[in-house]
Amino acid sequence: MLDHEQPPGAFKHPSTPIVANDETHPDRRERVENIVATVEHGFPAESRFIEPDRASRETIERVHDAEYVDWLEAFCADGGGRIGRTTTGANEATYDAARVAVGAAVAAANHALSGRSGVPYALCRPSGHHAQPTQADGFCFLNNAAIAAEAALATDGVDRVAVVDWDVHHGNGTQEAFYGRDDVLFVSAHHDHGSWSEYHPQEGSLAEDGEGDGAGYTVNVLLPPGTGDRGYERLFERIVEPIVRSYDPDLVLVSAGQDAGTMDPNGRNLVTRGGFRTLGSRVRALADDVADGRLALIQEGGYQTSHLSFATLGVLEGVLDQLVDLEGYGHDDPMAWLDEPTELVDEWLDEAIDYHRAHWPVLSEPADE
Repeated sequence: MLDHEQPPGAFKHPSTPIVANDETHPDRRERVENIVATVEHGFPAESRFIEPDRASRETIERVHDAEYVDWLEAFCADGGGRIGRTTTGANEATYDAARVAVGAAVAAANHALSGRSGVPYALCRPSGHHAQPTQADGFCFLNNAAIAAEAALATDGVDRVAVVDWDVHHGNGTQEAFYGRDDVLFVSAHHDHGSWSEYHPQEGSLAEDGEGDGAGYTVNVLLPPGTGDRGYERLFERIVEPIVRSYDPDLVLVSAGQDAGTMDPNGRNLVTRGGFRTLGSRVRALADDVADGRLALIQEGGYQTSHLSFATLGVLEGVLDQLVDLEGYGHDDPMAWLDEPTELVDEWLDEAIDYHRAHWPVLSEPADE
């Protein structure tokens, strides 16, 4: 998965004479190399990395149209390049890397369902939650979480899967894959960035809540820029936990994008290592409560290559209920620097609760002023 490379340019955009020097695309291989180093440093006895098998076409086509998969394979075989006027591009290794990433996500879901010990974490690159059934989008080519959910549903005894997406960007591809279905609950908390092109027509709004049999099973929650540890904990308390408990899934998948972290160049939120620790702890307790502990984490975004390591370490600390004392840092986050606008976060959460209560009466009343 390290061989996948985005085209060069000015950060995530094409090169321009306005900028004298190009800058590495945010989806750089150092992201996952740093995570590996941090996990092995923090959990030397507990962690074990396993190379996944490449996903088969049959597995991939549970979500993606065959014509799109054919196009992606041919596009990469021809050397890749930037896709239209987007921030997403590929090289000759991208299709193979995406198949390995899908294989990792499916292996993580299978591990969670197997009853084996340990918490499976798929360190996927490229990410997947923006990839739609018929097109690439947002640095994503194949939808790792959606394909893992489909693989789980093909397993005996699995009737419902919950996907919790805390990446700072809307998981529009996952939404698109299950929009008319009730066997996958999709809960996405994200910025109010709306649609950003014809490659990303979904808005992630409250009103995008599913259709037909899927009405109510897409739960979008908008969070204002600056949302931090407290806001995300309130999100879980007031929305994620009540709805997932009411849904009662057989498996909980997390699209774990740590780009809600402080310092992230593609997000404007303030979640610290401690905040991600809380998210990991709460989602583990939730899975224990409703899914007999069947939980799998699937890496999505996170682009500040140093802070991503601390943020992901925090998630795993919470999931494993184990603090790591880092030399020079202890249990702290060295990049935490701003307080969040708590009143604004509560206002936005109240609005989401007011809207989604029509489908989920389990939701609490809005917080008192």
